[in-house]
Amino acid sequence: MKLFGLLGYPVGHSASPAMMNAAFAADGETAVYVPFAVSPERIEEALAGLSALGAVGVNVTVPHKVVAFHWVKTHTEEARRIGAVNTIRFTEDGAIGHNTDVSGWWRSIGHHVPSASPSFAVIGAGGAAMAILAAIATHRPKADVTVIARRESQVAALARRFDTELSIQYAPWEKRNAVLAAANVIVQTTPIGMWPKVDQSPVTDAGVFQPGQIVQDIVYRPRETMFARLAKSRGAVVVDGADMLIYQGVDAYEWWLGHEAPVDVMFAAVDRHLAHEQLAHE
Repeated sequence: MKLFGLLGYPVGHSASPAMMNAAFAADGETAVYVPFAVSPERIEEALAGLSALGAVGVNVTVPHKVVAFHWVKTHTEEARRIGAVNTIRFTEDGAIGHNTDVSGWWRSIGHHVPSASPSFAVIGAGGAAMAILAAIATHRPKADVTVIARRESQVAALARRFDTELSIQYAPWEKRNAVLAAANVIVQTTPIGMWPKVDQSPVTDAGVFQPGQIVQDIVYRPRETMFARLAKSRGAVVVDGADMLIYQGVDAYEWWLGHEAPVDVMFAAVDRHLAHEQLAHE
C-alpha cells in the first residue's frame, strides 16, 4: 500500500483526501491519502516520521509551506521560485520539495486570460498571491499587475521577489474599487467571505465589476461567495475557486506517479465533497 498524505493545521475541512482517494481508486492504484493535523512545532518531526515509514509523498498546506521548503533536501525550480513547498516526494536520496500552486492556478484560469496586454488586480498579498504572481510572471510577463492590500510593506516584498520578471504596483485597500473596475482579470486571495462569514466580501457594490471581466475568488467555501455572485450579476466570467485546488492536486498526483491523473474523477469528487459540506451548513 502506497502512503500519501496531507499535512496542515487544521486539515479536517480539506477536500484533498476525497479527491486523491477517488483518483487512486479510478486508476487502480493500491494507495491511500490520509490527512494529518500537525501543529507547527511538530511539522519537522512529522515529515521525518513519514519519510521513515516509507511514505511516497505528501501535500503540505497552511501553515507549513515555508518550513517544509527549508526541511526538504532538494527543490524543484517551481519551489525555489517562491520559497514555499506544497508537495513533497520522499526518495532514498532525501525529500524533494515541489510547488504546484503556481501551475495549478494557471491551469484553472489561464485559458480565459487575454494574450495581449492583460491587466490583473490581485486582492491580498499572502502566499496564494505569491503563487499567482509567479504564474503571471511566467505566462504574461508584460501584464500590468496591481496588488491591493492593507499594508504596503507586504506588496513591496512581493515586488522585490519578482523585480526582474514582473512590474507590480501597490494599491491601498481604500482604492480597491477603482482598481478592480479597470482590470481585465481579478483574483481575490483573502479569506474574506469564507465560512462562516458568508455575508462578507472585499467589495459590496456590484457596479465595481464589468461585463466580460475574468473574476476568480479562490475561496470555495461557500462554493459561490458573495464576491463571485456580485461579479456574476454584472456579466463577468466567474472562474470557480475550487478549480485551483483541483488542478494543484492534479499536478501533484502526476508528479508523484508519473502518469496522467483522472481529472474528471477528481473534479467530481470535489463537487460531491463540497455539496455534502454545504448541506451540512444549511
